Amino acid sequence: MNNNNREFLATEPVGKLIWKLSIPTVCAQIINMLYNIVDRVYIGHIPETGALALTGLGVCFPLLLVVSAFASLVCAGGAPRASIFLGKKDYEMAEKTLANSFVLLIIISLSLSVILSIWHRPLLLAFGASENTIEYASAYMKIYSLGTIFVQLTLGMNAFITAQGFTKISMMSVLIGAISNIILDPIFIFGLGMGVQGAALATVLSQGISMIWVLSFFFRGKGQLRLRRKYMKLESKVILPAIALGTATFIMQSTESIISICFNSSLLKYGGDIAVGAMTILASVMQLIMMPTQGFGQGTSPVISFNYGAGNSSRVKEAFRTLLKINLSFTIIAWSFMMLFPKVIVSMFATDAALVEFTSRAIRVYLATICLFGIQMSCQNTFTAIGSAFSSILVAVMRKIVLLIPLIYILPAIFTGDKTTAVYLAEPIADFLSVCFCSALFYKQFKKAMDKICQ
Repeated sequence: MNNNNREFLATEPVGKLIWKLSIPTVCAQIINMLYNIVDRVYIGHIPETGALALTGLGVCFPLLLVVSAFASLVCAGGAPRASIFLGKKDYEMAEKTLANSFVLLIIISLSLSVILSIWHRPLLLAFGASENTIEYASAYMKIYSLGTIFVQLTLGMNAFITAQGFTKISMMSVLIGAISNIILDPIFIFGLGMGVQGAALATVLSQGISMIWVLSFFFRGKGQLRLRRKYMKLESKVILPAIALGTATFIMQSTESIISICFNSSLLKYGGDIAVGAMTILASVMQLIMMPTQGFGQGTSPVISFNYGAGNSSRVKEAFRTLLKINLSFTIIAWSFMMLFPKVIVSMFATDAALVEFTSRAIRVYLATICLFGIQMSCQNTFTAIGSAFSSILVAVMRKIVLLIPLIYILPAIFTGDKTTAVYLAEPIADFLSVCFCSALFYKQFKKAMDKICQ
């Protein structure tokens, strides 16, 4: 195998390298948001029924997160492990990790398609759909469930392209699908009068186009890793460590579904459909902030993983410090804009005056401490990049399960004022406590990891 295309990860100046790799991954994350956000923008502007249709689509969001979470379960751990193996020059294990992940993604995606096709309606009702919104949510999920394999393979295999340092190609994978989605959405939603179903069909077809592009990269041997049939037999020693490392990302994404259920059910109780609709917009705005930080993390991950595998602790430390500066600066700037101009952001997603006004007030509460979250994103991404599965899982569990879910129910129970505001307040309080916990854990565990590779 040719190693020249990997040497830049060990030799180029770290700061320059991270920007070089991160710009395409940040662009890819922003573009990836368009799959859901463009749907919401178009659906929110459907005459007369736009507000209810948008709320119905918001109820689908937890199930969409489950689909992408399963891709992360396999490949958020598999891709960094493949990169670490490349740093160790163990090319056979790197390709076995790729092939095993590919097979498991197919098995999982087919299973999810069956489950969502049969039981999507009761799941949507459990996730907060009301009598007014269930038909819109059900119409979307009927079609989306059929394209699960496209979503799984696109998201999962693209992680391995990024792990090799080919971030421009991974960006193109997302861009191709997003452009297709932007073009097809208005045609199906408005031109053919398909409404919510048109949005789902456009998304599925767009993901299918992306999948073809991604798989062709591996089957044609464009990178250092190639999909080989001889490695496609599942081996526990290969796939189980990848799943263990990907569990943290899986927990982060899949518990968003549980959290959405908790938020939607509480908000429906205290604030009605308008509060649930506002939560749909708030979740989208949160994505606008989180996705770029994830993109910087993905761009930095190959640098950290490769040099960790190669035993170069100084480059690992420098890469983390650079990532932390970038992410923290970004979240502070984004927070400032959200606090100063909430209506500008909210108006992107809805035209209903009551919904815009309600959400503009809620956004200042919901995102009150997001300025600090660049710290947690940097630490958690680094945990995953160096293969520290336990620490990654612990941080994910602490924020979502230990802190946020209980607070969604505790705060309105003890709050004497507006109960709806109390529900939204659970997010900033959980975020602040989680950042404190994550920072303390990272300081201890990262030092241990660096001492270990220096021995």
